[in-house]
Amino acid sequence: MSRRAPADEQVTALVRAAAAAPSMHNAQPWLFSYFRRSRTFEIRADLERTMPHSDPDTRGLHIGCGAALLNLRVAVVHEGWCPETLLLPDPTDPALVATVRLTGPTTDENDLGALYPAIHRRHSSRYPFEEREIPGPVREALGAAARAEGATLAFPAPWHLQEVLELVQDAEARNITDPGSDQDLARWTRTDAPSAGSADDGVPHYAFGPRKRGGKAPMRDFAASRRVAGRDAADFERTPQLALLSTSHDHPEDWLRAGQAIERVLLLATLEGLSSSFAAQPLEWTDLRWPLRDPVSGTGCTQMLLRLGYGPKGPGTPRRPVSDVLDIRP
Repeated sequence: MSRRAPADEQVTALVRAAAAAPSMHNAQPWLFSYFRRSRTFEIRADLERTMPHSDPDTRGLHIGCGAALLNLRVAVVHEGWCPETLLLPDPTDPALVATVRLTGPTTDENDLGALYPAIHRRHSSRYPFEEREIPGPVREALGAAARAEGATLAFPAPWHLQEVLELVQDAEARNITDPGSDQDLARWTRTDAPSAGSADDGVPHYAFGPRKRGGKAPMRDFAASRRVAGRDAADFERTPQLALLSTSHDHPEDWLRAGQAIERVLLLATLEGLSSSFAAQPLEWTDLRWPLRDPVSGTGCTQMLLRLGYGPKGPGTPRRPVSDVLDIRP
């Protein structure tokens, strides 16, 4: 593999892959700069895309940026480069969340490149999943993917799962009457967009999935109290398969690591034929987030609650044009 710097077209393709990452309400809170001379990407948090109510400490924003960083690393390795990554490299500039320098040919010892085919196939699925258990070896592989990024992935035991589902219900009940939650949803969801081309961010109505008629799967209703023409109702899983992702500490660097771990898990899950969605409602309330932890160990800081299973693939959601998020410099 040549050490020649990538052409601008390759840089654009790399950022397009990075920007396929999931983010809270699909806000896509990232900006990229590429410096030709040093062959270095900078990833910055787009602070105009914060959610003051649902994400006041920008934890979710950092998780989204971490997911985009993982995608960039995967794409860089896929193209044959070694990505030298630094998190929060400048203490005086907290919006600069990471740098990725292309240092030369990669050996891909961590099998990152193998995840590349899943980047553009992974979409959140808000549809019912089958009552089919994820095999033990697949669960173990997903756990190993999280550990490779410095996080822990755990599938709650039945008694803990019931507690987690109750916390989700508590969060949903609060969100129904909370004006701040309504404001965030109003800004980042589209109930009248006729097509993917109508907006380049947020969650459009066609990605809401059906209203939950029955079942225990923790589904956020992005329509809230608004009516969506033609939207159906459906029964969801009676025994949802949820996974808690946690880190040892709870600082911006840990949030970025969590975002990378989440996306690594989701990409591998996609390759394994699994569908996925997020159940972040209790994580948006400080007093509900901490009880999500494993009550046996009592350790770790829960960063995300994932719903996994076998079911329909979700539709793709809009993405900001690469020209809006990428600045190429000398």
